[in-house]
Amino acid sequence: MNLPGWKVAKNLLFLGCTVPVRGQNYEIATRKVAERLGIELTDESDFACCGFPIRSSYEDTAFILAARNLAIAEAKGGNIIALCSSCTATLAEVSHTLKEDLDRLTWTNKYLKSIGMEIRNPVEVRHFARYLYEEIGIDHIKKGIERSLEKLVVAAHYGCHYLKPSVLSGEDPEDPYSLERLISVTGAETVDYEEKRLCCGGAILGIDEGVALTIAYKKLNSVRAQGASALISICPFCSVMFDDLQRKVDTRFETTLNLPVLYYPQLLGLALGIPEAELGFKFNKVRAKKLLESLK
Repeated sequence: MNLPGWKVAKNLLFLGCTVPVRGQNYEIATRKVAERLGIELTDESDFACCGFPIRSSYEDTAFILAARNLAIAEAKGGNIIALCSSCTATLAEVSHTLKEDLDRLTWTNKYLKSIGMEIRNPVEVRHFARYLYEEIGIDHIKKGIERSLEKLVVAAHYGCHYLKPSVLSGEDPEDPYSLERLISVTGAETVDYEEKRLCCGGAILGIDEGVALTIAYKKLNSVRAQGASALISICPFCSVMFDDLQRKVDTRFETTLNLPVLYYPQLLGLALGIPEAELGFKFNKVRAKKLLESLK
């Protein structure tokens, strides 16, 4: 059953660089969930990198890259919904800056006008999970739930960027709650664990793989120790660390974690009654076969 369409401004889906290459399951599940909940997502082929990867080295260039995407969205008359937490934080922060700082807006438009673009009213930028929580709402989502996932015990992973900038997220980064509430609507139980706010390790993967894998191991091992059957992620690069590289973690620490890492839309999709074959589970590196069988 698809729910009636949600009457909102046009939503432009911003996939970023990682999702199309390493998070196909995230995109597949998101599109299915959006369709089931009556959320219209519009693709925009002119979007490019958000600028985050070069921000620490070329801050101004990264700013203009982000602003270019905002200008495209404004020209198309839509707000941005992003799947990547880093993309969301980067675009949202630039949008906020341009709303608050007229000098920065003038400086930005000097460069944008050279490529035939301009920003007048910076668009809103939200992560898909936050859009579900704040705009669609728990009550609306509940109307579409077709089966309870009460047999599942999972752990939530926020990551570093979903809650940034805190002035816009509205959540206390030391005590976040939105993801647990989104999980609860599926019927699944969430466990608390000491490392909930810990980074995935991905930020230093290219600098020191050993340290990055150690951070990932500490978190995965803690989640497993709390009895969770899966880790729920909302960031593609966090999932690269926890899912794609879990075998590397196993090898380095001589263990077998075998902890499935699900994107939240995959979990929600199951509760909405969407067949697992339509939620991209074939792309999950750590197979969720046992978890899925437990729901039957």
